[in-house]
Amino acid sequence: MTKKKIIVKSTKDNSYPDLIDQYDHYLALDWSMVNMSIARLTKKMKHPVIIDVPSDLKNLKDYIKNLNGKKIMTIEETTTSQWLFVELVDYLDKIVICDPYRNRLLSDGPKTDKIDAGKLSLLLKNGLLKEVYHTTDSLYDLRMLVSSYDDLVRAGVRLINQKSAIYRAEDKSHKKDKILSKNKIKNFVLTQLDEEIEHYHNKKEKYKKEFEKIIRQNKTLRNLKSIPGIGTISSVTILSSVIDAKRFKKSNNYISYCGLVKHEKFSGGRSYGKRNPRYSRKLKSVYKSAALRSICYNSPIKDYYIYLINEKKLTEQKARNSIARYIAKISLAIIKTGKKYKAYTKRHQIVSESAA
Repeated sequence: MTKKKIIVKSTKDNSYPDLIDQYDHYLALDWSMVNMSIARLTKKMKHPVIIDVPSDLKNLKDYIKNLNGKKIMTIEETTTSQWLFVELVDYLDKIVICDPYRNRLLSDGPKTDKIDAGKLSLLLKNGLLKEVYHTTDSLYDLRMLVSSYDDLVRAGVRLINQKSAIYRAEDKSHKKDKILSKNKIKNFVLTQLDEEIEHYHNKKEKYKKEFEKIIRQNKTLRNLKSIPGIGTISSVTILSSVIDAKRFKKSNNYISYCGLVKHEKFSGGRSYGKRNPRYSRKLKSVYKSAALRSICYNSPIKDYYIYLINEKKLTEQKARNSIARYIAKISLAIIKTGKKYKAYTKRHQIVSESAA
């Protein structure tokens, strides 16, 4: 019995600006719970045809099916974009989920759903949209779990900070001391906070057990955990953010995506300093933390860190940043190749020579 091959569709092909002449219809969708605005352009049309009708997914699919030729559609990134992507991916030759942050034209002049859809179709046809990654891969659901865990942690930290603030008001520490105040309201508030904090810790453990269960079933996650400094939470955070490593053409693109490098501002033969790119704060935190953990115990990465300080004469901060970029490159390579972490032989030789 032959197994059916599962085809996973995604927007990993970011070369659509180079292929804009291949499409017969350029569609833009502005979707809401009440109505949907659809703008359409063809190769010869200079101005879009726009319709605004009540939101109905079935009618939208019928509208797309009735168009002959190759079709490309754009939708702005929002809460419903992944759902629309999954529902419409089989009806179109390509879907571009675009980054609203880059669509400055939409904020110019009067603003309605019809106007926005029309502007989006023009930007799409001219290849001026910044694509956001979406896919039908089941790993995309892992993002929801990780995002929910992050929300839980932020809420838990807020509760702990509230409790700490009450203790600090009496010049005490919530970790060491007890409130001796006879204030009934203060004691009541502390009791409620303690109950919520305990509930937070219980829920956090449930999430961790769920993550560990997923890791046992996923080889890539187990391989990521083989990197020094990368643990359970870090591994699921990395994979849920990357999903498909091939969407990053070079490791430098991924490092920039993680916010581990700065872009130089250069104009007229003069440098105006450096600035941070738009990056994933989540991944930056993961790799910065992994760099700190990996140099706290004996590992090839700690040996490399020592080499950077002693031989390359880097400061501790620059050496840690270099380690964070190194771990980021390793994790991307592991997702691409499906292999476990293995310290580079060349790096072992460098460390051995410096020790001698």
